[in-house]
Amino acid sequence: MEKNTSRTGSSGPVIRTSGLTRHYTRNKQTIEAVRGLDLEVAAGELVAFLGPNGAGKSTTLRMLTTLIAPTSGTAEVAGHDVVRERAAVRRSIGYVGQGNAAGHQFRGRDEVMSQARAHGLSRQDARARTEELLEAFDLTEHADRPVARLSGGQRRRLDVAIGLVQEPPILFLDEPSTGLDPQNRVNLQEQVRRLNAELGTTIVLTTHYLEEADALAGRVIVIDHGQVIADDSAAALKSALGDLVAMDFASADAARAAAERADRVAGAQVVVTGSHVELRAAFGRDAAPGLVADLAAAGTPVIRLEVVGPTLDDVFLNLTGRSLRENQSTPSEGAAA
Repeated sequence: MEKNTSRTGSSGPVIRTSGLTRHYTRNKQTIEAVRGLDLEVAAGELVAFLGPNGAGKSTTLRMLTTLIAPTSGTAEVAGHDVVRERAAVRRSIGYVGQGNAAGHQFRGRDEVMSQARAHGLSRQDARARTEELLEAFDLTEHADRPVARLSGGQRRRLDVAIGLVQEPPILFLDEPSTGLDPQNRVNLQEQVRRLNAELGTTIVLTTHYLEEADALAGRVIVIDHGQVIADDSAAALKSALGDLVAMDFASADAARAAAERADRVAGAQVVVTGSHVELRAAFGRDAAPGLVADLAAAGTPVIRLEVVGPTLDDVFLNLTGRSLRENQSTPSEGAAA
């Protein structure tokens, strides 16, 4: 099926923010959850907001989906102002938040069916869509249980199924994979890709899963302390950082001598620790064979060599001095919002 990139009927950005800011007051202290966010998202883009818990990702989505008002700045979604035209925004979007969307005492199948009917599907189409989603998220055999009796992962899958019922032109997913096992995480990713590739759905998701942002998004926006610190494709962000070439030598003296020669590699960043040398450079894997040969000829042979491509965590570490993985266990920003 040919990708449709005009489901919103707009030729310009379908999401646009200018100076978008949200502050909270807690214990008489001001918390700057989002600070001056300028953003444009084109129709049909699949964008991942990547950052640690508490970075401002969920707060940004809650403003864009009209759930909370900005402290300052402006935002438009599908051409509608998120403060003055909340109803029009809500008619144009789908949203899967971090909380449970289904009533605990109702059956999962009934909740999906009710959502489909609320969005105007006929009874027959609603029933077909319900069964399609239940199967896609491995919920068919659990769908007649009260939601309260489902496991945490099953409830999360049900939340996502409900959010996808109407296949909206713009879809916001807030940490959609949280609580899912690897198989169902893959199933979710397949659904997200299909919506984006086949229907042209504009999708904005938040995640702290590095692999998810890398695998899904055509564009990754890295957020930290309420500000955008990087915005590009995952491939471009990693390529700009470069490959890591790690080398061990027979002695610290040999490592220092090798580091002087390794420093000649264009754009290289070289760090020596004892008899260990690490070189970070664009296309480092291509430079490694020639460097090893040059060092051997100079009398400082490499004892052990490892070449590792950059990850998004490396990008975050380079930008902030902290590992994104280390921040994944911090309290959720959703609690603060």
